[in-house]
Amino acid sequence: MKLNIALLAGDGIGPEVIDQAVKVCDAISKKFNHEITWQPALTGAAAIDAVGEPYPDTTHEICVNADAVLFGAIGHPRFDNDPSAKVRPEQGLLKMRKKLGLFANVRPTFTFPSLIDKSPLKRERIEGTDLIILRELTGGIYFGERGRKDNENTAYDTMTYERHEIIRLAKKGFDMAMKRSKRLCCVDKANVLESSRLWRETVQAMEKDYPEVEVSYEFVDAVAMRLVQWPSAYDVMITANLFGDILTDEASVIAGSMGLMPSSSIGEKAKLYEPIHGSYPQAAGKDIANPLATILSAAMLFEDFDLSDEAKAIRAVVNKSLEEGIVTEDLADGAKAYKTSEVGTWLAEHI
Repeated sequence: MKLNIALLAGDGIGPEVIDQAVKVCDAISKKFNHEITWQPALTGAAAIDAVGEPYPDTTHEICVNADAVLFGAIGHPRFDNDPSAKVRPEQGLLKMRKKLGLFANVRPTFTFPSLIDKSPLKRERIEGTDLIILRELTGGIYFGERGRKDNENTAYDTMTYERHEIIRLAKKGFDMAMKRSKRLCCVDKANVLESSRLWRETVQAMEKDYPEVEVSYEFVDAVAMRLVQWPSAYDVMITANLFGDILTDEASVIAGSMGLMPSSSIGEKAKLYEPIHGSYPQAAGKDIANPLATILSAAMLFEDFDLSDEAKAIRAVVNKSLEEGIVTEDLADGAKAYKTSEVGTWLAEHI
């Protein structure tokens, strides 16, 4: 297969972890006789520095014409510490999601047998965890009407959803549940929020089209508690943008490190793959960042193109590296820590 992939390294550790994912993907393409064309493009603070825009039109053009996008991370402390900044790297991420129509963020959470005791949660609580949180990505409070009034002393952000936005995300959730254990949980705050009541009634109306799927409805605050008490009770979860942002970060610690969890963002046509961690500017340029989340995101990429053997090969070699202690300092636990580039090279060679 020939694949044209847009490569958006971004900021901080983004370029370092992306480089390792490229090594692994190139090794996979050689082993399985594929051809990958990489199309690098600027985004985030790097793009602001170069052209004054966090998601330039030239980058969008490359993404639109690609089969998929492999994305690193964006963000820089000089913007975080400047509340008056008019242009921010994160605006590029929101703009990219909106312009590419990436309405569904897919975040799996699973455990690695060799790392299960590194989790802050007890083994007996997390063993067997294998869940997916499907977060709506282009609507809700991050895109609703916002502003200041009363001489800047009052601020407001509006959570707005249209029924069609809920339907398209829920459909993906139902379809995923059908391929898994046929369990779907809709996470909302319908006891308080009108937008959540629209979520609940919309999903309830869709149940008849998926009679085999067992659907539950839970309030987001209860889920936040149960997710750390008994995460293996969940399988596929669907939720709004803000709730999903919080719950997916909470779920990420189950595996023991944010540096391990992959994700994808899917639209009607566009597909983007990225690690769930941020740009980690403190580690930038030090060759110490964990590249495994980015590499496992590449495995999700192959799987979405029906290249399941390729995805399995990546996951197998990642598990092997964890078992043999070929890991960066965040997982070394006093043993030898390997550099970011060394881990990527080891994985590519073993593929």
